Amino acid sequence: MKRRLLLTGAAALGATTLAGCASPTVADYEGEKPQLDLRRYFNGTVDAWGVFTDRSGKVVKRFTVVMNCSWSGEPGREVGVLDEDFVYSDGTKEKRIWRLKRLPDGRYTGTADDVVGQAQGQARGNAFNWTYTLALPVDGRIWHVDFDDWMYLMDERVMLNTAVMSKWGVKLGEVTLSFVKRP
Repeated sequence: MKRRLLLTGAAALGATTLAGCASPTVADYEGEKPQLDLRRYFNGTVDAWGVFTDRSGKVVKRFTVVMNCSWSGEPGREVGVLDEDFVYSDGTKEKRIWRLKRLPDGRYTGTADDVVGQAQGQARGNAFNWTYTLALPVDGRIWHVDFDDWMYLMDERVMLNTAVMSKWGVKLGEVTLSFVKRP
């Protein structure tokens, strides 16, 4: 009997520990303020500063981004264009143009030339979670790398962003950005 109680207690503790390690969901941020509206924030010019860190946490790339953003279409069928110009610390430049579609219930889909398939995202409260696969050039080859991208609106001008990059479920590194919307 005592052994059964110990095993039951150990199982309950293990289940509680695993539940505590569960990944957050966008619904966890439902009540957080300020409310993030992608159409309002990504409208006009947004500047960003970021770093890419490897698995050990070492910064391997720094970059800046200037985003020219606009939305068009009737309510419920809005389409956004996020035209991003990247400049990396080694002087290389890159361009990515996102085309976003707003769907019901705070959901969005998106495409870009270097995105494999379609990105899927959802906004709740002050947060936006975005998942997609990027065709990333590495040493003359193209790797398909998965991104789990989280954005958090801090105030009307500042948003923080962190994205985990992985391949086959193995973490490769993280991208961290701060966005500032121009007045």
